[in-house]
Amino acid sequence: MISRRANPPLPTHTRNTAKTLREKMTDAERTLWYRLRGSRLDGLKFRRQHPVPPYIVDFYCTEAKLVVELDGSQHGAEVDAVRTASLERRGLQVVRFWDNRVLTDIDSVLREILLTARDRTLTRPYGAPSPGGRGEKET
Repeated sequence: MISRRANPPLPTHTRNTAKTLREKMTDAERTLWYRLRGSRLDGLKFRRQHPVPPYIVDFYCTEAKLVVELDGSQHGAEVDAVRTASLERRGLQVVRFWDNRVLTDIDSVLREILLTARDRTLTRPYGAPSPGGRGEKET
């Protein structure tokens, strides 16, 4: 039987780490996840602690190719910059929020996530067919 998986299976360590991170979410991650889960944010489907090897990102929306990262005191600017650059080279958009902002101003965080996601899903990729679907040039 031929496998229809788009991606190779994840290493057991990566799967186990992602599972552990989902079980031990921070207060900020729990707060944001409650508002993102079940497509609660404008119908967008998010995953939490989603593997994007070699990383496990806090939240990921496949439709918008959007990564949402929450930064607390354990984050370092240089490490985060390398991680963000690596994810962006894969065509992903990364938005970052401090934990305390999520806990104190969740509505503005959600607005920013939604605006970024909408921008990503409304922008047609280069070379994509016209809205009519026949490859016509737009005027």
